[in-house]
Amino acid sequence: MISEHDQQRISNAIHEAEKSTAGEIFVVVARQASAYRAIPALVALFMALVSPWPLIWFTDLGPTRIFTIQLAVAAALNGLLAWPPLHLALIPNSIKRARAHEAALREFVSHGLSRTQGRTGVLIYVAAAEHYAEIIADIGIADRAGPALWQEIIDALTAAIRQGKPCEGLLQAVQRAGAILAEHAPPQAQDANELPNKVVLL
Repeated sequence: MISEHDQQRISNAIHEAEKSTAGEIFVVVARQASAYRAIPALVALFMALVSPWPLIWFTDLGPTRIFTIQLAVAAALNGLLAWPPLHLALIPNSIKRARAHEAALREFVSHGLSRTQGRTGVLIYVAAAEHYAEIIADIGIADRAGPALWQEIIDALTAAIRQGKPCEGLLQAVQRAGAILAEHAPPQAQDANELPNKVVLL
């Protein structure tokens, strides 16, 4: 998804961007925001519950044979729907976005972006399987730039992911987020690099 060389390029871009700001930029890239285990299982169980009725109405099969077929349908569909492309295709986009947003919030908190000096941490989060990107800016910077600027960065990053160019999209996102931070959170005398500049892959 992101090669070691690309990780280093993004890390260097974060380092360069943070030279001009007191803010912190942190990048997390997840292959998939959630396992979505429940939905394929629910689909398989629903189809297993439905499958006996045509057999009852249109055949002379006994209860044991019908029950066996029902179990086979449940097992086969559960196995088939575990195939990742089909698995993801079953998930409504609204659920994908909600799960990815929840995952981004967890990463924001777990990596300490809410504890930076001046509250100017910025998380750039990508969930590759969902083609989802989000920027979470802490309260010290979020409102200064305005939502439209952050959304422009997200839109460009999402477009790059869809084109199969996640590294280029992330490099541009880091640079543009750095420019916003430089304008609204300039460097201070006692600045310290509070968060590592590495890319976290999940």
